[in-house]
Amino acid sequence: MKIGILLTGHPPDELQGQFSEYDAMFAALLDGNGFTYETFAVVDGQFPHDADQADGWIITGSRHGAYEDHPWIPPLEDLIRAIHGSGTPLIGVCFGHQIIAQALGGKVEKFTGGWSVGRTDYDFGGQTVTLNAWHQDQVVALPEGAKVTGTNAFCRNAMVSYGDNIWTVQAHPEYGDAFIQGLMETRGKGVVPDDLMTAAANRLPSADDNAKIGQFMADFLKKERA
Repeated sequence: MKIGILLTGHPPDELQGQFSEYDAMFAALLDGNGFTYETFAVVDGQFPHDADQADGWIITGSRHGAYEDHPWIPPLEDLIRAIHGSGTPLIGVCFGHQIIAQALGGKVEKFTGGWSVGRTDYDFGGQTVTLNAWHQDQVVALPEGAKVTGTNAFCRNAMVSYGDNIWTVQAHPEYGDAFIQGLMETRGKGVVPDDLMTAAANRLPSADDNAKIGQFMADFLKKERA
C-alpha cells in the first residue's frame, strides 16, 4: 500500500541533522505494516497530481497556522476535499488535524487557554492514551458530521473522525522524547511559559502510547472499505 505524505513543515533549523524530516518520523512510526511512501512537500509548493496518486494519505505537523495566508494552503484544502470525496483514507496530525477540519468547514484559532506541551493524557474511546503534544492552535468548531473520538479537558476536539475515511489527532505520536526536548530548547524558549516547559521536562521519563496509536493509524489506513 502506497502512502502519500503531505509535508506541511520542517523541523527547526537548529535541529536539522540531529533528527529526521517529518515524513521519516511517520515511516518509523508505521514500520512493519508493509507501506511504501511518496512525500510531497506541499509547504514548498510540491503537490500530487490528484487524490488518487496514493492509496492513503498523511498530513504532517507544521509551525504554520491553518488560518494563515500562505499560497499552499488553499490548494491543500482543495486536495483534502478531493481525498474526502474519493473515499481514500486520510490521517491528519497536529496541523494536519487542524487543516482538515478547516477545509471541511470547521474553525481553527489560537487557543486563548494557552499551550499544551509534552506528555498529555487523552480519553480515547474510554481508554487513557498518553502522547506528546506541541500546540497552541486548536480546532474550536467542528465541521458538520465530524465525530470526536478523543478528548481531554484542555483540548475538547483532540481526535476526530470524518465518516469512514478520515481520522485526525492533535497530538504527535510520531514525536519521540528527544525531539520534544529539542523543540523546547529551540521553538519553546520565550514562547511557551517556563512552568509548562518545566512540567513537560519532568514528565518526559514517563511512558507514552506512540506505538499503540501508530498501530491504530496503520490499521485505519489498511482497513477494507466499501
